[in-house]
Amino acid sequence: MQRSNPAPRLQSAGQLPADRAPGTFARLVGVFMLAGLLLTPLQLWAAEEYGYPIAGAYDATILGTPANLRPPLPTKMRVRNLVLDIFPDRDRPPIFFYDDGLRCTFAYQKHPAPLVFLIAGTGASDRAAVQISMLKALYQAGFHVITLPSPTNANFVISGSRSRVPGDLYQDSEDLYRAMEVAWSKVKGDIEVTSFNLSGYSLGGTEAAFVARLDRERKVFNFRKVLMIDPAVSVFHSASRIEELLNQIPGGSGKLGAFFNRMLYKFSEFYNYGNFVGIDDNFLYAVYQEKVFSPAEAAGLIGLTFRINLAGMIFASDVMTNSGYVVPKNKVLKVGDSLFDYLMVSSHLSFLDYFEEYFLPYYQEIHPGATREQVISYFDLRSIEGYLKSSSQFGVMANDNDFILTAEDRDYLKGIFGERAKFYPRGGHLGNLEYKENLAYMVDFFK
Repeated sequence: MQRSNPAPRLQSAGQLPADRAPGTFARLVGVFMLAGLLLTPLQLWAAEEYGYPIAGAYDATILGTPANLRPPLPTKMRVRNLVLDIFPDRDRPPIFFYDDGLRCTFAYQKHPAPLVFLIAGTGASDRAAVQISMLKALYQAGFHVITLPSPTNANFVISGSRSRVPGDLYQDSEDLYRAMEVAWSKVKGDIEVTSFNLSGYSLGGTEAAFVARLDRERKVFNFRKVLMIDPAVSVFHSASRIEELLNQIPGGSGKLGAFFNRMLYKFSEFYNYGNFVGIDDNFLYAVYQEKVFSPAEAAGLIGLTFRINLAGMIFASDVMTNSGYVVPKNKVLKVGDSLFDYLMVSSHLSFLDYFEEYFLPYYQEIHPGATREQVISYFDLRSIEGYLKSSSQFGVMANDNDFILTAEDRDYLKGIFGERAKFYPRGGHLGNLEYKENLAYMVDFFK
Protein backbone atom coordinates (compact mmCIF):
# COMPACT_ATOMS: atom_id res chain seq x y z
CA MET A 1 0.00 0.00 0.00
CA GLN A 2 3.00 2.28 -0.45
CA ARG A 3 2.81 5.34 -2.69
CA SER A 4 5.22 7.73 -1.07
CA ASN A 5 6.20 9.77 -4.12
CA PRO A 6 3.25 11.45 -5.82
CA ALA A 7 5.33 13.16 -8.53
CA PRO A 8 5.19 10.39 -11.18
CA ARG A 9 1.41 10.57 -11.17
CA LEU A 10 1.53 14.29 -11.85
CA GLN A 11 3.63 13.98 -14.98
CA SER A 12 0.79 12.47 -16.99
CA ALA A 13 -2.21 13.64 -15.04
CA GLY A 14 -2.85 17.01 -16.64
CA GLN A 15 -2.84 20.16 -14.56
CA LEU A 16 -5.48 21.76 -12.40
CA PRO A 17 -5.33 25.28 -10.94
CA ALA A 18 -2.67 25.30 -8.23
CA ASP A 19 -4.70 27.15 -5.64
CA ARG A 20 -7.65 24.78 -5.58
CA ALA A 21 -8.27 23.10 -2.24
CA PRO A 22 -10.62 20.10 -2.52
CA GLY A 23 -13.63 22.03 -1.25
CA THR A 24 -13.04 24.87 -3.69
CA PHE A 25 -12.50 22.47 -6.58
CA ALA A 26 -15.69 20.64 -5.73
CA ARG A 27 -17.62 23.89 -5.62
CA LEU A 28 -16.28 24.86 -9.05
CA VAL A 29 -17.49 21.60 -10.50
CA GLY A 30 -20.68 22.13 -8.52
CA VAL A 31 -21.37 25.12 -10.78
CA PHE A 32 -22.06 22.55 -13.47
CA MET A 33 -24.06 20.42 -11.06
CA LEU A 34 -26.54 22.99 -9.71
CA ALA A 35 -29.35 20.52 -9.95
CA GLY A 36 -32.82 21.89 -10.33
CA LEU A 37 -32.11 25.55 -10.97
CA LEU A 38 -33.21 25.22 -14.58
CA LEU A 39 -36.74 26.11 -15.53
CA THR A 40 -37.07 23.64 -18.39
CA PRO A 41 -40.15 24.17 -20.58
CA LEU A 42 -42.42 21.15 -20.55
CA GLN A 43 -43.37 21.59 -24.17
CA LEU A 44 -39.95 20.27 -25.24
CA TRP A 45 -41.13 16.77 -24.39
CA ALA A 46 -44.24 14.89 -25.35
CA ALA A 47 -46.86 14.91 -22.61
CA GLU A 48 -46.78 11.74 -20.55
CA GLU A 49 -48.40 10.59 -17.38
CA TYR A 50 -45.16 11.01 -15.46
CA GLY A 51 -44.36 14.71 -15.54
CA TYR A 52 -40.62 14.79 -14.90
CA PRO A 53 -39.49 16.42 -18.14
CA ILE A 54 -35.79 15.71 -18.70
CA ALA A 55 -35.43 12.66 -20.91
CA GLY A 56 -31.67 12.10 -21.05
CA ALA A 57 -30.10 10.16 -18.19
CA TYR A 58 -26.96 12.32 -18.05
CA ASP A 59 -28.90 15.57 -18.44
CA ALA A 60 -31.29 14.59 -15.66
CA THR A 61 -28.43 13.61 -13.36
CA ILE A 62 -26.67 16.94 -13.85
CA LEU A 63 -29.69 19.25 -13.94
CA GLY A 64 -31.85 17.59 -11.30
CA THR A 65 -35.42 18.81 -10.94
CA PRO A 66 -36.55 22.15 -12.39
CA ALA A 67 -37.41 24.54 -9.56
CA ASN A 68 -41.02 24.94 -10.68
CA LEU A 69 -41.56 21.16 -10.46
CA ARG A 70 -40.46 20.78 -6.87
CA PRO A 71 -43.07 20.81 -4.13
CA PRO A 72 -43.27 23.74 -1.72
CA LEU A 73 -41.11 22.84 1.26
CA PRO A 74 -40.76 24.54 4.66
CA THR A 75 -38.16 27.25 5.09
CA LYS A 76 -38.40 27.26 8.88
CA MET A 77 -38.03 24.10 10.93
CA ARG A 78 -37.01 22.99 14.37
CA VAL A 79 -33.47 21.84 13.55
CA ARG A 80 -30.32 21.07 15.53
CA ASN A 81 -26.84 20.27 14.31
CA LEU A 82 -25.51 17.19 16.08
CA VAL A 83 -21.79 16.57 16.54
CA LEU A 84 -21.26 12.99 17.64
CA ASP A 85 -18.18 11.88 19.57
CA ILE A 86 -18.19 8.30 18.30
CA PHE A 87 -14.60 7.47 19.32
CA PRO A 88 -13.70 9.67 22.31
CA ASP A 89 -10.08 8.49 22.40
CA ARG A 90 -9.36 8.92 18.69
CA ASP A 91 -6.40 11.12 17.80
CA ARG A 92 -6.84 13.27 14.73
CA PRO A 93 -3.86 14.38 12.65
CA PRO A 94 -3.20 18.16 12.84
CA ILE A 95 -4.39 18.65 9.25
CA PHE A 96 -7.89 17.65 10.40
CA PHE A 97 -7.96 20.13 13.28
CA TYR A 98 -11.38 21.36 12.18
CA ASP A 99 -13.09 17.98 12.54
CA ASP A 100 -14.52 17.78 16.05
CA GLY A 101 -16.93 14.88 15.54
CA LEU A 102 -19.39 13.22 13.18
CA ARG A 103 -21.86 15.81 11.93
CA CYS A 104 -25.56 14.99 11.60
CA THR A 105 -28.67 17.12 11.14
CA PHE A 106 -31.71 16.62 13.37
CA ALA A 107 -35.19 17.99 12.58
CA TYR A 108 -37.83 17.38 15.24
CA GLN A 109 -41.51 17.80 15.98
CA LYS A 110 -43.11 18.98 19.21
CA HIS A 111 -45.52 16.05 19.12
CA PRO A 112 -44.98 12.26 19.12
CA ALA A 113 -43.94 11.17 15.61
CA PRO A 114 -42.08 8.50 13.66
CA LEU A 115 -38.35 9.09 13.16
CA VAL A 116 -36.59 8.52 9.83
CA PHE A 117 -32.82 8.12 9.52
CA LEU A 118 -31.47 9.23 6.12
CA ILE A 119 -28.11 7.99 4.76
CA ALA A 120 -26.36 10.18 2.19
CA GLY A 121 -24.95 9.00 -1.14
CA THR A 122 -21.32 8.62 -2.17
CA GLY A 123 -19.08 11.31 -0.70
CA ALA A 124 -22.01 13.40 0.54
CA SER A 125 -22.36 15.11 3.88
CA ASP A 126 -25.37 15.15 6.19
CA ARG A 127 -26.44 18.43 4.53
CA ALA A 128 -26.25 17.45 0.86
CA ALA A 129 -28.90 19.25 -1.20
CA VAL A 130 -31.09 16.23 -1.98
CA GLN A 131 -30.69 15.00 1.58
CA ILE A 132 -32.05 18.30 2.93
CA SER A 133 -34.95 18.20 0.45
CA MET A 134 -35.84 14.73 1.72
CA LEU A 135 -35.57 15.98 5.31
CA LYS A 136 -37.87 18.92 4.59
CA ALA A 137 -40.49 16.78 2.86
CA LEU A 138 -40.58 14.33 5.75
CA TYR A 139 -40.55 17.08 8.37
CA GLN A 140 -43.45 18.79 6.60
CA ALA A 141 -45.37 15.51 6.78
CA GLY A 142 -44.86 15.32 10.54
CA PHE A 143 -41.76 13.12 10.93
CA HIS A 144 -38.66 13.52 13.06
CA VAL A 145 -35.58 13.18 10.82
CA ILE A 146 -31.86 12.57 11.39
CA THR A 147 -29.54 12.80 8.38
CA LEU A 148 -26.13 11.09 8.34
CA PRO A 149 -23.14 11.59 6.03
CA SER A 150 -21.98 8.78 3.78
CA PRO A 151 -19.27 6.48 5.13
CA THR A 152 -17.32 7.66 2.07
CA ASN A 153 -17.49 11.28 3.24
CA ALA A 154 -14.24 12.59 4.75
CA ASN A 155 -15.98 13.61 7.99
CA PHE A 156 -17.26 10.05 8.41
CA VAL A 157 -13.84 8.55 7.63
CA ILE A 158 -12.23 10.78 10.26
CA SER A 159 -14.86 10.62 13.01
CA GLY A 160 -17.31 7.79 12.30
CA SER A 161 -15.42 4.86 10.78
CA ARG A 162 -13.83 2.25 13.02
CA SER A 163 -11.43 1.03 10.32
CA ARG A 164 -11.09 4.41 8.56
CA VAL A 165 -11.03 2.43 5.28
CA PRO A 166 -14.43 2.73 3.53
CA GLY A 167 -15.74 0.10 1.15
CA ASP A 168 -16.73 -2.89 3.25
CA LEU A 169 -20.54 -2.73 3.26
CA TYR A 170 -20.77 -4.85 6.37
CA GLN A 171 -18.26 -2.76 8.33
CA ASP A 172 -19.61 0.53 6.97
CA SER A 173 -23.11 -0.52 8.00
CA GLU A 174 -21.89 -1.29 11.51
CA ASP A 175 -20.38 2.19 11.61
CA LEU A 176 -23.64 3.74 10.44
CA TYR A 177 -25.59 1.74 13.01
CA ARG A 178 -23.23 2.86 15.78
CA ALA A 179 -23.68 6.49 14.66
CA MET A 180 -27.47 6.09 14.72
CA GLU A 181 -27.28 4.70 18.25
CA VAL A 182 -25.16 7.64 19.44
CA ALA A 183 -27.41 10.16 17.68
CA TRP A 184 -30.50 8.57 19.23
CA SER A 185 -28.92 8.70 22.69
CA LYS A 186 -28.37 12.45 22.25
CA VAL A 187 -31.95 13.29 21.28
CA LYS A 188 -34.20 10.69 22.88
CA GLY A 189 -34.78 12.81 25.96
CA ASP A 190 -36.13 15.64 23.82
CA ILE A 191 -38.64 13.88 21.54
CA GLU A 192 -41.19 11.10 21.58
CA VAL A 193 -40.78 8.54 18.79
CA THR A 194 -43.62 6.25 17.71
CA SER A 195 -41.54 4.15 15.28
CA PHE A 196 -38.12 4.08 13.60
CA ASN A 197 -37.64 4.10 9.84
CA LEU A 198 -34.69 4.19 7.46
CA SER A 199 -33.86 5.47 3.99
CA GLY A 200 -30.83 6.25 1.89
CA TYR A 201 -30.08 7.25 -1.67
CA SER A 202 -27.51 5.89 -4.14
CA LEU A 203 -24.79 4.12 -2.11
CA GLY A 204 -26.77 5.09 0.98
CA GLY A 205 -29.73 3.19 -0.45
CA THR A 206 -27.65 0.03 -0.72
CA GLU A 207 -26.22 0.57 2.75
CA ALA A 208 -29.73 0.96 4.17
CA ALA A 209 -30.40 -2.70 3.34
CA PHE A 210 -27.28 -3.84 5.20
CA VAL A 211 -28.06 -1.57 8.18
CA ALA A 212 -31.60 -2.98 8.38
CA ARG A 213 -30.22 -6.52 8.29
CA LEU A 214 -27.94 -5.65 11.21
CA ASP A 215 -30.88 -4.17 13.10
CA ARG A 216 -32.78 -7.44 12.73
CA GLU A 217 -30.03 -9.02 14.85
CA ARG A 218 -29.49 -6.21 17.36
CA LYS A 219 -33.08 -4.95 17.57
CA VAL A 220 -32.22 -1.45 18.80
CA PHE A 221 -34.60 0.28 16.38
CA ASN A 222 -36.75 -2.47 14.85
CA PHE A 223 -37.18 -0.43 11.69
CA ARG A 224 -40.77 -0.36 10.51
CA LYS A 225 -40.06 0.74 6.92
CA VAL A 226 -36.87 0.90 4.83
CA LEU A 227 -36.83 2.76 1.50
CA MET A 228 -33.88 2.30 -0.87
CA ILE A 229 -33.66 5.16 -3.38
CA ASP A 230 -31.65 4.64 -6.60
CA PRO A 231 -29.53 1.92 -4.94
CA ALA A 232 -26.65 0.07 -6.52
CA VAL A 233 -27.12 -3.69 -6.72
CA SER A 234 -23.37 -4.29 -6.98
CA VAL A 235 -21.39 -1.40 -5.52
CA PHE A 236 -18.26 -2.48 -7.39
CA HIS A 237 -19.91 -2.67 -10.79
CA SER A 238 -21.96 0.51 -10.36
CA ALA A 239 -18.86 2.49 -9.34
CA SER A 240 -17.02 1.02 -12.32
CA ARG A 241 -19.80 2.17 -14.65
CA ILE A 242 -19.53 5.72 -13.32
CA GLU A 243 -15.76 5.63 -13.81
CA GLU A 244 -16.30 4.50 -17.41
CA LEU A 245 -18.04 7.81 -18.11
CA LEU A 246 -14.60 9.43 -18.02
CA ASN A 247 -13.67 7.42 -21.10
CA GLN A 248 -15.85 9.82 -23.07
CA ILE A 249 -13.44 12.65 -22.29
CA PRO A 250 -11.09 13.27 -25.24
CA GLY A 251 -7.88 11.55 -24.28
CA GLY A 252 -9.57 9.54 -21.52
CA SER A 253 -9.36 9.92 -17.76
CA GLY A 254 -5.69 10.87 -17.96
CA LYS A 255 -6.77 14.27 -19.28
CA LEU A 256 -8.96 15.20 -16.30
CA GLY A 257 -7.18 18.48 -15.64
CA ALA A 258 -7.39 19.63 -19.25
CA PHE A 259 -11.04 18.57 -19.42
CA PHE A 260 -11.95 20.50 -16.29
CA ASN A 261 -10.18 23.63 -17.52
CA ARG A 262 -11.90 23.34 -20.91
CA MET A 263 -15.35 23.00 -19.31
CA LEU A 264 -14.72 25.94 -17.02
CA TYR A 265 -13.57 28.01 -19.99
CA LYS A 266 -16.68 27.16 -22.01
CA PHE A 267 -18.87 28.01 -19.05
CA SER A 268 -17.12 31.33 -18.44
CA GLU A 269 -17.08 32.26 -22.12
CA PHE A 270 -20.81 31.67 -22.44
CA TYR A 271 -21.42 33.73 -19.30
CA ASN A 272 -19.40 36.68 -20.60
CA TYR A 273 -20.78 36.48 -24.13
CA GLY A 274 -24.38 36.58 -22.93
CA ASN A 275 -23.93 39.54 -20.58
CA PHE A 276 -25.76 37.72 -17.79
CA VAL A 277 -26.23 39.51 -14.50
CA GLY A 278 -25.64 36.42 -12.35
CA ILE A 279 -25.61 32.65 -12.23
CA ASP A 280 -29.33 32.22 -11.88
CA ASP A 281 -32.22 30.27 -13.40
CA ASN A 282 -32.06 32.20 -16.67
CA PHE A 283 -28.35 31.67 -17.12
CA LEU A 284 -28.42 27.95 -16.36
CA TYR A 285 -31.45 27.44 -18.56
CA ALA A 286 -29.56 29.14 -21.38
CA VAL A 287 -26.57 26.84 -20.82
CA TYR A 288 -28.82 23.83 -21.24
CA GLN A 289 -30.90 25.27 -24.10
CA GLU A 290 -27.86 26.25 -26.13
CA LYS A 291 -26.26 22.84 -25.54
CA VAL A 292 -23.04 24.38 -24.28
CA PHE A 293 -21.97 20.90 -23.19
CA SER A 294 -22.21 17.84 -25.43
CA PRO A 295 -23.60 14.49 -24.17
CA ALA A 296 -20.03 13.18 -23.88
CA GLU A 297 -19.03 16.24 -21.87
CA ALA A 298 -22.07 15.80 -19.63
CA ALA A 299 -21.03 12.21 -18.99
CA GLY A 300 -17.49 13.39 -18.27
CA LEU A 301 -18.74 15.94 -15.73
CA ILE A 302 -20.58 13.20 -13.83
CA GLY A 303 -17.46 11.04 -13.80
CA LEU A 304 -15.35 14.01 -12.74
CA THR A 305 -17.61 14.79 -9.80
CA PHE A 306 -17.39 11.15 -8.72
CA ARG A 307 -13.59 11.38 -8.86
CA ILE A 308 -13.62 14.51 -6.68
CA ASN A 309 -15.70 12.75 -4.04
CA LEU A 310 -13.43 9.71 -4.26
CA ALA A 311 -10.32 11.89 -3.89
CA GLY A 312 -11.52 13.36 -0.60
CA MET A 313 -12.25 9.89 0.76
CA ILE A 314 -8.88 8.46 -0.34
CA PHE A 315 -6.90 11.35 1.12
CA ALA A 316 -8.75 11.24 4.47
CA SER A 317 -8.38 7.46 4.73
CA ASP A 318 -4.69 7.50 3.83
CA VAL A 319 -3.86 10.19 6.39
CA MET A 320 -5.97 8.60 9.13
CA THR A 321 -4.37 5.15 8.64
CA ASN A 322 -0.83 6.38 7.85
CA SER A 323 -0.80 3.90 4.96
CA GLY A 324 1.64 5.75 2.73
CA TYR A 325 -0.66 5.40 -0.27
CA VAL A 326 -0.71 9.09 -1.25
CA VAL A 327 1.04 10.90 1.60
CA PRO A 328 4.47 9.48 2.51
CA LYS A 329 4.29 7.16 5.49
CA ASN A 330 4.87 8.85 8.88
CA LYS A 331 4.74 12.33 7.34
CA VAL A 332 2.74 14.59 9.64
CA LEU A 333 0.80 17.18 7.68
CA LYS A 334 0.35 20.38 9.63
CA VAL A 335 -2.02 23.29 9.30
CA GLY A 336 -0.74 25.47 6.49
CA ASP A 337 1.07 22.70 4.61
CA SER A 338 0.41 22.64 0.89
CA LEU A 339 -1.82 19.73 -0.07
CA PHE A 340 -1.79 20.35 -3.81
CA ASP A 341 0.48 17.48 -4.83
CA TYR A 342 -1.44 14.99 -2.69
CA LEU A 343 -4.79 16.18 -3.94
CA MET A 344 -3.57 15.97 -7.52
CA VAL A 345 -2.57 12.36 -6.97
CA SER A 346 -5.86 11.55 -5.22
CA SER A 347 -7.98 13.10 -7.95
CA HIS A 348 -6.30 10.95 -10.60
CA LEU A 349 -6.81 7.69 -8.75
CA SER A 350 -9.73 5.73 -10.10
CA PHE A 351 -12.13 3.61 -8.11
CA LEU A 352 -10.37 0.56 -9.54
CA ASP A 353 -7.02 1.92 -8.31
CA TYR A 354 -8.47 2.36 -4.83
CA PHE A 355 -10.01 -1.09 -4.83
CA GLU A 356 -7.03 -3.02 -6.22
CA GLU A 357 -4.15 -1.16 -4.57
CA TYR A 358 -5.61 0.00 -1.26
CA PHE A 359 -8.86 -1.61 -0.19
CA LEU A 360 -8.34 -5.20 -1.39
CA PRO A 361 -4.93 -5.66 0.31
CA TYR A 362 -6.41 -4.21 3.51
CA TYR A 363 -9.42 -6.53 3.35
CA GLN A 364 -7.37 -9.63 2.55
CA GLU A 365 -5.03 -8.92 5.44
CA ILE A 366 -8.03 -9.01 7.80
CA HIS A 367 -9.74 -11.89 5.97
CA PRO A 368 -6.96 -14.20 4.75
CA GLY A 369 -7.95 -16.33 1.80
CA ALA A 370 -10.66 -14.00 0.49
CA THR A 371 -10.32 -13.77 -3.29
CA ARG A 372 -10.93 -10.68 -5.38
CA GLU A 373 -14.09 -12.20 -6.86
CA GLN A 374 -15.42 -13.13 -3.41
CA VAL A 375 -14.84 -9.62 -2.08
CA ILE A 376 -16.73 -8.12 -5.02
CA SER A 377 -19.64 -10.53 -4.50
CA TYR A 378 -19.85 -9.74 -0.77
CA PHE A 379 -20.66 -6.10 -1.49
CA ASP A 380 -23.73 -6.84 -3.55
CA LEU A 381 -27.40 -6.94 -2.58
CA ARG A 382 -27.45 -10.51 -3.82
CA SER A 383 -25.32 -11.48 -0.81
CA ILE A 384 -28.30 -10.73 1.47
CA GLU A 385 -30.99 -11.80 -0.99
CA GLY A 386 -32.65 -14.23 1.43
CA TYR A 387 -33.16 -11.47 3.97
CA LEU A 388 -34.47 -9.02 1.37
CA LYS A 389 -36.99 -11.57 0.12
CA SER A 390 -38.19 -12.42 3.62
CA SER A 391 -38.76 -8.87 4.84
CA SER A 392 -41.86 -6.88 3.92
CA GLN A 393 -40.41 -3.67 5.39
CA PHE A 394 -38.46 -2.81 2.21
CA GLY A 395 -39.34 -0.60 -0.72
CA VAL A 396 -37.31 0.59 -3.71
CA MET A 397 -37.65 3.81 -5.71
CA ALA A 398 -35.50 3.93 -8.86
CA ASN A 399 -35.41 4.88 -12.55
CA ASP A 400 -35.43 2.81 -15.70
CA ASN A 401 -32.66 4.92 -17.27
CA ASP A 402 -30.31 5.02 -14.28
CA PHE A 403 -26.89 4.35 -15.79
CA ILE A 404 -25.45 2.82 -12.59
CA LEU A 405 -27.78 -0.15 -13.13
CA THR A 406 -27.78 -2.69 -15.93
CA ALA A 407 -30.99 -4.12 -17.34
CA GLU A 408 -30.19 -7.24 -15.31
CA ASP A 409 -29.89 -5.14 -12.14
CA ARG A 410 -33.27 -3.53 -12.74
CA ASP A 411 -34.90 -6.88 -13.40
CA TYR A 412 -33.32 -8.21 -10.22
CA LEU A 413 -34.74 -5.38 -8.08
CA LYS A 414 -38.17 -5.74 -9.65
CA GLY A 415 -38.07 -9.50 -9.17
CA ILE A 416 -37.02 -9.30 -5.51
CA PHE A 417 -39.37 -6.54 -4.41
CA GLY A 418 -42.29 -6.91 -6.84
CA GLU A 419 -44.94 -4.29 -6.16
CA ARG A 420 -42.68 -2.71 -3.56
CA ALA A 421 -40.32 -1.59 -6.35
CA LYS A 422 -41.36 1.73 -7.88
CA PHE A 423 -39.54 2.44 -11.15
CA TYR A 424 -39.97 5.74 -12.99
CA PRO A 425 -39.38 5.93 -16.76
CA ARG A 426 -36.64 8.59 -16.52
CA GLY A 427 -34.63 10.63 -14.09
CA GLY A 428 -31.11 9.26 -14.55
CA HIS A 429 -29.31 8.82 -11.26
CA LEU A 430 -31.06 10.91 -8.57
CA GLY A 431 -32.09 13.55 -11.11
CA ASN A 432 -35.79 13.29 -10.24
CA LEU A 433 -35.43 12.75 -6.50
CA GLU A 434 -36.66 16.28 -5.74
CA TYR A 435 -39.52 16.07 -8.22
CA LYS A 436 -42.86 16.56 -6.46
CA GLU A 437 -44.22 13.12 -7.37
CA ASN A 438 -41.09 11.35 -6.16
CA LEU A 439 -40.99 13.16 -2.82
CA ALA A 440 -44.70 12.47 -2.36
CA TYR A 441 -44.11 8.77 -3.00
CA MET A 442 -41.31 8.75 -0.42
CA VAL A 443 -43.50 10.39 2.21
CA ASP A 444 -46.45 8.11 1.46
CA PHE A 445 -44.21 5.06 1.74
CA PHE A 446 -43.39 5.91 5.35
CA LYS A 447 -46.96 6.88 6.15
